[in-house]
Formats: sequence, C-alpha cells, structure tokens
Amino acid sequence: MPYSAEISRSNPTCFLFLIDQSKSMLGPMSGQPDKRKADAVAESINRLIYTLVLRCVWGQNVLDRFYVGVLGYGKQVAPALGGALSGRELVPISEVARCPLRVEQRVNLVDDGQGGKVQQTVKFPVWFEPVADGKTPMCGTLERADTILAGFLAEHPTCFPPLVLNLTDGEANDGNPEIAAARVRQLNSEDGSVLLFNLHLSSKGEPPVEFPDDENSLPDDFARRLFRMSSPLPPPMYVQARQAGFTVSPNTRGFVFNADLASVVRFLDIGTRVDFKNLSR
Repeated sequence: MPYSAEISRSNPTCFLFLIDQSKSMLGPMSGQPDKRKADAVAESINRLIYTLVLRCVWGQNVLDRFYVGVLGYGKQVAPALGGALSGRELVPISEVARCPLRVEQRVNLVDDGQGGKVQQTVKFPVWFEPVADGKTPMCGTLERADTILAGFLAEHPTCFPPLVLNLTDGEANDGNPEIAAARVRQLNSEDGSVLLFNLHLSSKGEPPVEFPDDENSLPDDFARRLFRMSSPLPPPMYVQARQAGFTVSPNTRGFVFNADLASVVRFLDIGTRVDFKNLSR
C-alpha cells in the first residue's frame, strides 16, 4: 500500500510550505476585510508548525519525525523562517521547536463547562513574519522545491512521501507553473510520489471550491490549471476529508479555490494529517 510508511526518527518525512509573498497579498482575506491575506497565511502556518511540533512530542523530547521548510516567493524566492533558522531550507522539527522567532501571549475564548466562555492566555510561537512585496515567481519556487525535495529523498528513500503545500492568491509571472509542478509530483520515495497541494486565496467573497474532483466544475482557466497542478488526495487522507463533510473519490485533488479563512484551516488540517498509526519513535 502506498502512503503507509512508518514515520520515525530513522525514517522521517518532510513538510514544505510555499508561501506567496507578492504585493497582492496585502489585499483583504475573503470574508474578513479587516485581515490581510499575508497575515492570515502567516498566522495559519505558524499555528500549523506548532501543531506539527506537538505531534512529535514524546515525554520531554521532540522526536525528529518531521523536517519542516517554508519558502516565500515575491520579491525573491528564499527560505522564510526567521531568527536562528534564517536561511535554512529544511529543519528537523526538534530544532524548529527550540528556535521560534518569538513566543507571543494570546487570549483565546474557551468553554467554561457551564455553557459560557472564559478567557485563557496561551503561548503562540511565531516562526515567520507576513511579507507582501514583488510579483509571483511560482515557477522558480517550484523548481527550488524540486531541488530541495530531491536532496531529502536521496537521504530518505523509504520515507512517507514529502508533502508540499502551495498557498497563493495569483497567477505565476515567470512562466507556466504546470511544468515545474509536474516535476515535483514525479519525485518519489519507495512509498509513493511527492504530494503537491495548492490553495488559492481570495478577496472576492465568492464561495470556496474545496477538494474538487473535476476541473470542468471550476470557474476559469486559472482554477483549472491549479487543479491540474495538484496531486490526487491519497487514501490515508480520505477519512479526514470525509469527517470534514467532503465527498472523496480517486479523482479528488488536494486543491481549494477562492479560499476564505475557514477553508484555509480545513485545507491545512486535511493536507497535513498523516495517520497516527504511521508515527513511531
């Protein structure tokens, strides 16, 4: 069965996030006109990185089951993690846990057990900042991802296939990204091909199209291109997708178009949810 390899310190997998940092990311997030797309993405990815850290906690230790990288693309294509991790392309999760850029104190509303809400102060680690400048060199970013992942796979040939999540609000300005995306998807470990998922962020307020299985249902050529660039959702992720209310078929792609903040959260949860039965010390 593909996508069933054990994930452990001796056989880690990796998550590589490709973050559009073009000037258009200064625009408002769909459904939340007071929040910029760049801020929404940074907050969502920082929260997800923290979740990945927690999935690797064993007692007092963080086990290096995962490697994590964030590539930003806008004015330049470059690693986006900050602080002590600046310039690093892929980082073991234990180092990620030790080296946030800063830790903020945030106030959340939680259930008080009596039908009401109470405020609770929580720690929120931040690993990278929102940036929005320049154009959208998506082809160059995918080419760099290809190089990074080829190196990882050479060192970890039996790993659960790496997951690449591309979050963007616009079309590439440096060519046709389908070609570079196909090269990324053709990379593989002994357990299966690299998974490339795409999420398109919107300012329009139109309903999001989540995890479609037919490009003809999409509204325009840009959406259809991103659909073709996206990997089919692998069977181990079907359970999470169905629990979130989606109908899943072998043609379902890891793709969301016109995403609002809620669909960003769903996409990141489903798209990074490796089965816990795969996790080992």
